[in-house]
Amino acid sequence: MPAEFHNPISKAIRPEDTAEALSKYLRSQQRGREEYALMVQAFYDLITDFYEYGWGPSFHFAPGKDGASFEEALASHQYYLGKAIGLKPGMKVLDIGCGVGGPQRSIARKFGASIVGLNISEYQVGKCAAYNRKAGLADRCSVLRGDFLDIPAEEESFDAAYQIEALPHAPDKTAAYAEVFRVLRPGAVFAGYDWCMTPLYDDGNPEHREIRQGIEYGNALPQIASFTDIADGLRAAGFEGIETGDRARDADPGTPWYRPLEGSARSLKSLPRTPFGRKITSAVLRVLEGVRAVPKGSLAISEVLNVAADSLVAAGRLGIFTPMYYHKARKPD
Repeated sequence: MPAEFHNPISKAIRPEDTAEALSKYLRSQQRGREEYALMVQAFYDLITDFYEYGWGPSFHFAPGKDGASFEEALASHQYYLGKAIGLKPGMKVLDIGCGVGGPQRSIARKFGASIVGLNISEYQVGKCAAYNRKAGLADRCSVLRGDFLDIPAEEESFDAAYQIEALPHAPDKTAAYAEVFRVLRPGAVFAGYDWCMTPLYDDGNPEHREIRQGIEYGNALPQIASFTDIADGLRAAGFEGIETGDRARDADPGTPWYRPLEGSARSLKSLPRTPFGRKITSAVLRVLEGVRAVPKGSLAISEVLNVAADSLVAAGRLGIFTPMYYHKARKPD
């Protein structure tokens, strides 16, 4: 997490427009496949500052390790991908769905490659570029606004690509993979982590189905993919040498990937992502919204994220979901 405090109230939206922006997101979610781009942009306008407040600059999970801090686990998870795609100085790499650039900057520092972040959110593009400049990495880290279903880049213009929990938003996995395939040079490697329902998920089980829908509702997602969907989509897009596996299994038993959302706070900065911290945030927002100190709709946004967090923890405990289904594939020479 950055050293400075992050106010969770969105700065992407005028305060008087917050409630309508939330309504727009919820309406677009009902037509998620057709309006996924609008849904995702509206979602990140609403929640980017909440995410930074509770999570820091890297919006993803990681397999926990006993004795390692949350931030160390995130960095290790990022480096795993860098090694998988063989990053080294001089390479031009695409970070698909780069958020505010936490992984981009971490990977660029570690491996010395030039990273181009792709992001559909204008607000996050601006924040990412500013953070890159502040970190002194603007020469190696840039950001491009665009949709991963229509990447604004020339064919065969990247030496490698990765995605960290960005393509769960894709309404068509094969179409997204095909765009990545198009912009990669022959022989280039693409790797990433996706959100999947595991083989333990039973769509005929009402509890399982309700939990899955809660994850989708709270995270601006179409229906969550299965393990098979990932490998099949990569092959259909033309990739070969496909490797897959659930990295959630790499976590130590006492520190599963969902532990940051269910455990007690180890420090003040980790408090907002815990159940107690989320309750405090909601209670404070309720009071502040009542006296008009924060925009109307701020509490409702917090509650959407609470549904997401509670559903993710429930799914993790049951073993029916993973946010880190690893895939690695190569574009043929």
